[in-house]
Amino acid sequence: MSARRKGASIIIVNPDRRVLLYLRDDKPGLSHANCWDLLGGKVEPGESPEECIRRELIEEIELHLKNPKLFGRYDMEDRIEHTYWAELDLHIATTRLHEGQRLEWFSQAEVTRLPAHQVAFGFKPILLDFFCKQPWSV
Repeated sequence: MSARRKGASIIIVNPDRRVLLYLRDDKPGLSHANCWDLLGGKVEPGESPEECIRRELIEEIELHLKNPKLFGRYDMEDRIEHTYWAELDLHIATTRLHEGQRLEWFSQAEVTRLPAHQVAFGFKPILLDFFCKQPWSV
């Protein structure tokens, strides 16, 4: 029996309580092409989920984040997802995105209105859980 794949993602929330998503590339054969996604990726062999999210943030937006906070561990259909969070006031107009089409901030209402199929890798329920639990207020 093989071990389940692990993923690591991060919800970045700004002071206006909007979350950062990026629009995936629209390339033939790309999984979840042209869908909104959280920053993150697959945990590599020998890597912890926290090490993975720090690496992915450097690779994807050149952000060095020392201590992401674990929001939750989710047993997804295809993987175990470790979702972190951080409160940051990123200026997306000057943030370099190395994968995907663009970055955008989303309010709770905007995430709620997004069709589930337009949010990659089953992240919509995790985002709604994040808004419901409001970890920034703890």
